[in-house]
Amino acid sequence: MFDSLLPVFICFIALVLDRIFGEPKYHPLIWFGTAASWLESRLNNRKSRYNGAMAVFVVVGIPVAVVLFLHFFIENIWLGSLLDIGVLYFVVGWQSMKQHALAISNPLLNNDLEGARFHLSMIVSRETSEMDEPQIVGSTIESILENGHDCVFASLFWFLLLGPAGTLLHRLMNTLDAMWGYKNERYRQFGYVAARLDDLLGFLPARLTGLSYALSGSCKNALVAWYKQIGQHKSPNAGLVMASGAGALEITIGGPAIYDGIEQHKPYLGVGTKAQVRDIQRSITLVEKALIVWLMVSAIYLFF
Repeated sequence: MFDSLLPVFICFIALVLDRIFGEPKYHPLIWFGTAASWLESRLNNRKSRYNGAMAVFVVVGIPVAVVLFLHFFIENIWLGSLLDIGVLYFVVGWQSMKQHALAISNPLLNNDLEGARFHLSMIVSRETSEMDEPQIVGSTIESILENGHDCVFASLFWFLLLGPAGTLLHRLMNTLDAMWGYKNERYRQFGYVAARLDDLLGFLPARLTGLSYALSGSCKNALVAWYKQIGQHKSPNAGLVMASGAGALEITIGGPAIYDGIEQHKPYLGVGTKAQVRDIQRSITLVEKALIVWLMVSAIYLFF
């Protein structure tokens, strides 16, 4: 019985470590980002998807291959479990996301728009300098719901399916998508492969995340928002997750946003009234309720 439930136990320990210690000061993803930026500066000719694919193969393939080798080389179950816990702890970033979200909501509760805008600018790529309170709240909740998938549920999914190499592969691809997945002149060709692979790796976890949000809140509204709004967002995974999460909370988020000085159309997602400051904490609670659902279902599935 212990062996069958060991993967869930590893997930639980990694999440506890994330809760206690949060994000390490010198996170390995910082080194990864530095290496990826260096490689991009030398390979990106803004014309070839092949160069982008080669960069992905090198910068992602090497660390994944190392973890894969260690996983199969270590025969001791306890040492192997320590490797699994360590990798999963480093790829899960939920506590950090919570801290960023609360650093935005606390100034809002004290009518400090400038402070909230500053902290929001740390986690989104859109311009925040002119945002009003509803826009700040909506953007924060979007980040919480999307990162619930990217940094928690997708990481757990790929760990349970393919072990530490699988969860590392997803996290690194997700990081590259955040760095290179822009449809501008610089990244449209070079970042194409990274963006498509991230969409592919997130396809199943996103749908399970959307279902988990529905089961953890207003199920009917979550499913209605999912069904009606899934095709409206440019991302086939992020749009689903945010629509379902906002529907589960019975709120509406989204709308136009400014990127690089240009206003871009973004759909309104969810069902209900426009999000308010208190909904930031509610969205955090929704993700954590969904996390309990994941762990319980995973334990039942592996046990039987």
